[in-house]
Amino acid sequence: MVEVDVREQDAFDIKGFEAWLSDHVPGLGDVRLVRQFAGGASNLTFLIECANDSVVLRTSPSGRKAASAHDMVREARLLQAIRPQFDLVPQVLAVADEDSPIGRPAFVSEFVRGEILRQDLPDGAPVEQMAQRFITALVDLHSVDTSGNELSAFHKGQGYVRRQVQGWSRRYRQALTDDVPDAESVMAWLDAHQPQDVGACVIHNDWRFDNVVLDPGDLSQIRAVLDWELATVGDPFMDLGSALAYWVQSDDDAGMQAFRMQPSNAPGMPSREEFVQRYCELAGRPRPDWLFYEVFGLFRLAGIAQQIWYRYRNGQTSNPAFAPFGPAVVYLISRCERLIAQA
Repeated sequence: MVEVDVREQDAFDIKGFEAWLSDHVPGLGDVRLVRQFAGGASNLTFLIECANDSVVLRTSPSGRKAASAHDMVREARLLQAIRPQFDLVPQVLAVADEDSPIGRPAFVSEFVRGEILRQDLPDGAPVEQMAQRFITALVDLHSVDTSGNELSAFHKGQGYVRRQVQGWSRRYRQALTDDVPDAESVMAWLDAHQPQDVGACVIHNDWRFDNVVLDPGDLSQIRAVLDWELATVGDPFMDLGSALAYWVQSDDDAGMQAFRMQPSNAPGMPSREEFVQRYCELAGRPRPDWLFYEVFGLFRLAGIAQQIWYRYRNGQTSNPAFAPFGPAVVYLISRCERLIAQA
């Protein structure tokens, strides 16, 4: 009998999935356990333990159409295109589109065992080496060749910065609720201060320690990078700005500390300024005027949180982890406004 640990609203046909899995990934044996991972605020991820091995199932929330962040076939294609040059991508084993046994597109990938850091570090962790590897892995990703291969299909041409400013402004307005700021002044400032694209490379768009699988025997070594749903080909500094929106450092105020998701404030971790400097040195890129990227990263994070808060407020999801997202949006927009005012 299969042990199932899945939220009721995210349940699917286990028997149908098991039959499909047996046909598409032979050799796994009978499914023993289906367990939903608690992390993640957008797409759904499940551990599938079988008699002979374990795999991971990724799918969109029920009822979601194939917008890029919820397009499982797109995510699987992107992973398959990146992996030959960046082996920290989990191997995709099977993709289900129209024939999906769970009623919506999905894909199955290898399960990479290791340690994922959340808020705190284990005792004796090699902090400086971990931070250095975390930064170099991002530089390595941004160095992947996107020309003349399958990755070129993900590049929409020049204007990535403009499209992102316009896109996140539109999404924020569409998801606006009456308990958060309208953020019009922030959106106007971003629109007026856009830099030119500095290049086009593979960008992850959710680069955090809790999306990285570390080697338990040596935490300075990365085994895999997870959660590629927002990845695309775009501007590297936009990716860095998005990553640093999550990088809470030790001297940040209580508002930032409240939603820290990774041990970025631990002694030995670089500040955001040091992170930017190290990245630029390793990537061989001149340091840009950072204010735009910092404000954009925070506004984008507010937009992501607001989309989820809108769904939570309107009863489209009941996950209690989303209850603080409204106040988080208020704080993030306020922080954007303060940074702009200080400039």
